[in-house]
Amino acid sequence: MYPALAIVAALRARAEVLWVGGVGGMEASLVQRAGIAFTAVPAAGIHGVGPRQLPGNLLRLARGVPAARREITRFQPDVLLFTGGYVGVPVALASGRRPKVVYVPDLEPGLALKFVSRGAAAVCVTAEESRPFYPASQRVVVSGYPVRADLHSVGRAEARARLGLDPDGPVLLVSGGSRGARSINTAVWSCLGELLQSAQVVHVTGELDWPRVDAVRQRLEGTIGRRYHPHAYLHEEMGLALAAADLAVARAGASTLGELPLFGLPAALVPYPHAWRYQRLNAQYLARSGAAVVLEDAALEAELLPTVRALLGDAGRLRGMSEAARRLSRPEAAPVIAAELERAAGRRTEAHG
Repeated sequence: MYPALAIVAALRARAEVLWVGGVGGMEASLVQRAGIAFTAVPAAGIHGVGPRQLPGNLLRLARGVPAARREITRFQPDVLLFTGGYVGVPVALASGRRPKVVYVPDLEPGLALKFVSRGAAAVCVTAEESRPFYPASQRVVVSGYPVRADLHSVGRAEARARLGLDPDGPVLLVSGGSRGARSINTAVWSCLGELLQSAQVVHVTGELDWPRVDAVRQRLEGTIGRRYHPHAYLHEEMGLALAAADLAVARAGASTLGELPLFGLPAALVPYPHAWRYQRLNAQYLARSGAAVVLEDAALEAELLPTVRALLGDAGRLRGMSEAARRLSRPEAAPVIAAELERAAGRRTEAHG
C-alpha cells in the first residue's frame, strides 16, 4: 500500500481519490490518516488456497463485483490505479472500459495483477527484469519503485540522534516487514549478545513478537544492552532507521527494491520460504546487482552472525554494495506513474469530450 500512497501524494491536489480496499484489510487506518477517502468491498485470495477455503473465497470475490460496481458508479473515476492484492480483481471486473494503470511492485506480477493488467493503458514496473512477463504489445514503463516522500528527508547523523543511537560505530537494522518475521527475530535473539559486540542493533520485531522483547532485554548486561533498540513497528520513523543503518537484515518484499536502493543500504536478505517465489526473485535481483547477499531461512540461525560480522568487518565490500544499491534507485518513480495516470485519464476525457 505504501507505493500507492506515494503515487497519490505525487498527484497532490490534481486528482480526487477514492481508495478501495478489502473488507477487514489492514490499510484503512493508514489510508484515512493520509487524508484519503476509503471504502471496502468483499474480496479474498485464490492463489495457494486450500480446497476447504477456496469456495468461500470465490464467493467473496463474486460478492465484491457488485459492491465495487456501486462504488465506481457513485465515484465516476476517470482512471483506476492497481498496485496489487486480490481486491483488484472485483474492482477490475466492475470497471468496464474505464482506463487502468497497473503498478507491479515485485519483479514478478502476482496472479491478481496478471489478470488486472490485461487491457491496461500502462503497466509500470520496478525494473527492466519485469518486462518479459508481459506481451510485446503491452505498454510497459520501467518506473522504479515509488517511495514515500517522508523517507527522503533526513541525513545519517540526524537519523542516529533522533533514534537515540551513538553517532559512531556500525548500525545494523533488522526488519521482517510490517508483521515481523519470527525466524529472523529468533535468529537475532539467539546471538544478540555477539551481534551487539559488532554493532548497535535497531530491531523492528513486528507486533506478534513484541511481547518477548522484555525477556530478551533482561538477559542483556548493562552497557551492551544499551546498544539494542527494539521497536514493534516503525511508520514515519522507518526513514530514520534506513538512514542510520550501515547494513540491513530483512525479508525481500517489494519495498526492499525501492527503499534499500534509495538509501544505498547493503542488505542480507532472507526470502520468506512459505509463499510463491516473489521474494526470492527480488532477493536474487539485488544480489546479482551487487547490493545484497541472500540467506536461506532454514539456515539463518547458523549463518546470521558470521554473515553480519563478515560484512561489517569489510568496509570496502560494504561501500561497493552501497554504490551498487544506489545505482538501482529511481527516486522519480512516483511522479512517473502519476504522469501515466494523468495520460490515461486525459485520453478518456478527450474521448468523452
